[in-house]
Amino acid sequence: MYSFSVSDDLANDVENIADGILSPLEGFLLREDFESVISKGRLANNLPWTIPIVLDVDKETATKMKETGDVLLKARHGEFAILHVEETYTFDKEKTAKAVYGTTDVNHPGVAKTFSMNEFLVGGKIDYVKRPSDDPIRKYRMSPLQTRKSFQDANWKSIVAFQTRNPPHVAHEMLQKTSLTTHDGVFVNPLIGKKKSGDFVDEVIIESYATLIENYYPKNRSILATLHTEMQYAGPKEAIHHSIMRQNYGCTHIIIGRDHAGVGKYYSPFAAQEIFSDYPDLEIEPIFFPAFYYCRKCLAFTNERACPHGEEFREQISGTKLRALIDEGKSPSEFIMRPEVVQVIMSHKKPFVD
Repeated sequence: MYSFSVSDDLANDVENIADGILSPLEGFLLREDFESVISKGRLANNLPWTIPIVLDVDKETATKMKETGDVLLKARHGEFAILHVEETYTFDKEKTAKAVYGTTDVNHPGVAKTFSMNEFLVGGKIDYVKRPSDDPIRKYRMSPLQTRKSFQDANWKSIVAFQTRNPPHVAHEMLQKTSLTTHDGVFVNPLIGKKKSGDFVDEVIIESYATLIENYYPKNRSILATLHTEMQYAGPKEAIHHSIMRQNYGCTHIIIGRDHAGVGKYYSPFAAQEIFSDYPDLEIEPIFFPAFYYCRKCLAFTNERACPHGEEFREQISGTKLRALIDEGKSPSEFIMRPEVVQVIMSHKKPFVD
């Protein structure tokens, strides 16, 4: 059988397809679905879908795969899945980048990735054969079958998902705890996978959240599980994609904050909230929050809807400034980040992606 090696992130998505995290997908997109996702943000059957899940190859490989039919997929941990090739096709990279990321600027990491892809895409269903052996980074990985059972065992009826790619600021904690006042549980679901330079490494993100939950969250009101997939930085389109995956996990709600899944200045601050009006058929409900901060005048964690005071009273920090502080060995204010979380970050020699 013809075999083909894939990246770690692509191997993760194959496993996510097998587990139902990427339901209703059963494999890599066929041309009709791909073109529908690009043009409408929906599959050909009109179900919501905004991020293409595809396998790109060169022309010679595409020809071999089409002739062979069944292809053995290999990753670092060995052979792990069979791809039943149904079709191969070319695609318009510029049109794809514009549709998914809203720009063709190659400084956008998603656009750069799109333009670097091979010219052919391979579509077909996948049979999962073998999971990776024990890997510390997978300690918190859960399938939708496992999360739904956990929610049922906890007797949670309303479950709020929280997507993150960073260690938690206290502001993130406040978003989650505000949700807990009106819902049964919070599903903290950090994204583990390839990220851009300057983002936090996966180990730091996981350890930070485990430490925060242990020290500051009520028992049996939160579940920490990792989502292993590549960050797309697709702003509003990725907000929908994140919602679909958490819907598959069994969550009833998802927190969508300011500039969700954004990068740079490519998206307006509330674009990721506004796009939900185009997807009323989702089976998960977004919760829109403004940014939280500590107000030294109110003496409370709050947001601009509840606090009348100006920015001079606000304890908040940008990701860039936070990285600079950590690089200098300085701790941010306890009103910005819990000291236990700071300690986790400081204990790593290289907390950031190169």
